[in-house]
Formats: sequence, structure tokens, C-alpha cells
Amino acid sequence: MRVSRVFKHTIKQGFQGIYRNRTMSLASVGSVTAVLVILGLILMIILNVSAISVSTKEKFDEIYVYLDDSITNQRIREIGEEISSFEGTLAVVFQSKEYALEKMKEEWGEDGRLLEGLVNNPLPNTYVVQLRDVSYATALIRQIEQKDGIEEVKYYKDIVEKLISTAEFIQVFGVIVIIILLLVSIFIIQNTIKITVASRKIEIELMQYIGASNGFVRGPFIFEGVILGCLGAFLAIIVVLNGYDYLVSYSNEKLFSMLSVYLIPANMISLDILIIFVTIGVGIGILGSIVSLKKFLSV
Repeated sequence: MRVSRVFKHTIKQGFQGIYRNRTMSLASVGSVTAVLVILGLILMIILNVSAISVSTKEKFDEIYVYLDDSITNQRIREIGEEISSFEGTLAVVFQSKEYALEKMKEEWGEDGRLLEGLVNNPLPNTYVVQLRDVSYATALIRQIEQKDGIEEVKYYKDIVEKLISTAEFIQVFGVIVIIILLLVSIFIIQNTIKITVASRKIEIELMQYIGASNGFVRGPFIFEGVILGCLGAFLAIIVVLNGYDYLVSYSNEKLFSMLSVYLIPANMISLDILIIFVTIGVGIGILGSIVSLKKFLSV
């Protein structure tokens, strides 16, 4: 019975505190919502940049070895075997000039018919070399270039390095912004709880005087912080997921046509966003309440 009474008291006083200071409560909810919406935006950017970076890196993280047209089929096979034996080579795939032309026609779509009239195929026979790791690239290219029968070696090193550095920068910058936003949100909820504490200071002192425990005094304020944090989190979830879903449906077709990449679908990350936002919202509310009480009350 006593536990039930304490629980009811905590809930009742928590909601009363929110109602009494509804202006600041709305400000707190708005703050948490704004913080989490921006957080969601940053998370989406980080996730998609990382995914696009990995996807694009896999496409560009290959060495293209263009073969001289004058070499024999026997020499073509020998070159493939030699490249396969080099350290750092994961796989070697041969693409004939005929295959390369057909592939180009497919990539050009309707304009592919323009290639039908070619008398001679200008594309070279090619070996596509997949690396075990980018660290092997420089040494492997140097070895390949020394072989007879090689017309040109291409490796998109600059693109790969820029993708990696860009993804790392965005991740670090995103984490810094997230920490700043969380601190701002905690500060606002902390001040909301302070106003509630100030308005009930006499009541709290009387409760302490008659022997109320620290938990009994803290409970309503922590519950108030949790409610404010949860409300902000759920509002942010609605805004972020609906906004992101619209962006994905609008942008994916264009992105694929330009870069052959997709944004991560909203349904694949909705549960993660729900868990992250609710956890952060509740955490902000609890932490803001605890900090406020510790600084304002001697309990």
C-alpha cells in the first residue's frame, strides 16, 4: 500500500509540476524536440554518408589494367596469372573489349544505339583487380606497370581517399554537434525543474522536516523530467521519420541515376531511431532533473 501511495504521489505531483509551469514545460519539450530533430538529421547524414562511402569505395577501390591490343591471347592469360600472384591481390576479373562495349550500351540506355554503328571497337581488353586493402594499391600498381603488354593502369586513389576523409570528418563533426545540443537541452530542462522546485520550496522543506526520504522528494521532479523528455522524443520521431521518408522517396531515383547509390530506407532505421530518441529523451529529462535538484536542494 505504501509503495502504491508513493507511486501515485510521484505521478500526481509530476503532472502538477508540468501544468503549473506549462510555459517552461512547453519550452522544454520544444527544446528536446528541436535537439532530437537536429540529432536525427545529423544521424541520417552520418549513416548515409558512411553507407555511400562504403558503396562507392567498393566501386572505385579497384585497379583497372588496360591491355595493349597487339598482344596475343596467351600473353593476356599470362598477365592475369602474374597479377593474381602479386601480394595484395584479392581477385582478378577479365573483361573483354566486347563485354565492355555491351556494358557501355546498357549504361547509356536509349542512347546506347549510337554505339551500334561502330566499325571498330575502341575499348581495350581489361583486367579488373580487386585489392585486399587500399594499403597495397601503390606497390601493386608499380608492379603491374612494369609488365609488358600493359597499355594503361587506372586507380581512383584520390576519390577513395577523399571519400574516407569526408566520411571521417562528418562523423567527428556530427558527434561534436550532438554533444553540444544535448548539453543545451539538459540546461533548459534543468531550469524548468528549478522553477518547479522554487515554487514548492516551502512544501519540500516541510516534507523534509517531517522525515520524507530523499527518493520521495526527488521522485516527482525526476518523473516530470522523464515526461518532458519522452514528449520531446516522440514529437521528434514523428518529424524525423516522416520527413526522412519523404526525402528518400523523392531523392533515391535521382541519386541512383547520378551516382548508382541509394539512401537507406526509413523502415530500416525506424526502430533504431525510436530506441535512440526515447533513450536520449528520458536520459536528458532524468539528468536535467538530478542536476537541478542537486544544485538547488540539500536532499
